[in-house]
Amino acid sequence: MWARLTVIFGAVLMMLSGTAIVGARVVIGNATSSIETTNLLGGAAAAAGQPGGNNIKGAVNLLLVGIDARPKGSSETSVLADTIVVLHIPASHDQAYLVSIPRDWRVQIPAYPKTGYGGSTEKINSAFSYGYQGNGTELEKRARGVDSLAQTIHTLTGIKFNGAAIIDFAGFESVVKTLGGVNMCVDERAESIHLGIDKKGKIYKLWYKEGVGIQDLPPGAKPVVHEKGCRRMSAELALDYARIRKSLSDGDYGRQRHQQQLIKAIAKEATSKGVITNPLKLNDVIKAAGKAFVLDTQGIPVEDFIFTLRGVAANDLVLIKTNAGKFNTQKVNGQEFEQLSDESLQMLAAVRDGRLASFVISNPQFIAKT
Repeated sequence: MWARLTVIFGAVLMMLSGTAIVGARVVIGNATSSIETTNLLGGAAAAAGQPGGNNIKGAVNLLLVGIDARPKGSSETSVLADTIVVLHIPASHDQAYLVSIPRDWRVQIPAYPKTGYGGSTEKINSAFSYGYQGNGTELEKRARGVDSLAQTIHTLTGIKFNGAAIIDFAGFESVVKTLGGVNMCVDERAESIHLGIDKKGKIYKLWYKEGVGIQDLPPGAKPVVHEKGCRRMSAELALDYARIRKSLSDGDYGRQRHQQQLIKAIAKEATSKGVITNPLKLNDVIKAAGKAFVLDTQGIPVEDFIFTLRGVAANDLVLIKTNAGKFNTQKVNGQEFEQLSDESLQMLAAVRDGRLASFVISNPQFIAKT
């Protein structure tokens, strides 16, 4: 999601360097007109809007949610939040931190009256599904899902959000495809459960059923394997690599790291000369990004977000791993959950209080590989 903000915000601003702010706002407004906006946050989890001229005052926290909207019959559960990231920008507005929250974190999910859900203790990614269930349009259901998840995170950590964004994997892939791929470094051999390939190199989309295995793998095809090394990846392969966890030595922590690496790779690609200096390609990327996600800025003009984030470049993204990337597994009634360490809870408290920069200086083991 940071990549999308970089595409639309950073790229446009770089092209407009030297343009008067008033003129820049007009152009930015045109570029962002394709973004779908709606109210994704409510209640105590929403930070009070504090527009401050061209900048938002204080630290900024955005909740970024990625979902896997699978075909009917491919999952026995409701739509879950597969990716949960807090984008934290300190009050100095010159740095950005991506903090991934383990989707298997065992938590108390509070009641969500809008859907009649009474609350329970289970994995945090289920919080989205309890808001998503029930009647309404797809957009309305997704908005409730983000709201329920935000309320859960706020209840657990006290973090308030200045905005939120939601994207599904199809939208993510479309932006990378428009960019023409990204440069990625595979740090560990990874076998896919989402893509297969035959002897002729044709790629097939698969799905995985828990307890059963890979589904829809054609005869003669085998799962795609990502070998160690750096290479240019197509949108399909890059997204696949960032979704893998079952074949990694560090499971979901490895997937979190790869997702963060992909976000940073997209941000670098989106602000490269090949995009910035090519108006036609830039326009296509902006359109793809605008269609790929739903944004909530809590009533703050998008332009204020743009000018707040203008000093944060792709290289300024710091990737943060909870539990310092180490398993802290707990088994309850035969089901495995992840628990956050005391240090991880202190890290989230630092996000809440705007002290994350100081925390990572004292705890460098929480910084992930780039």
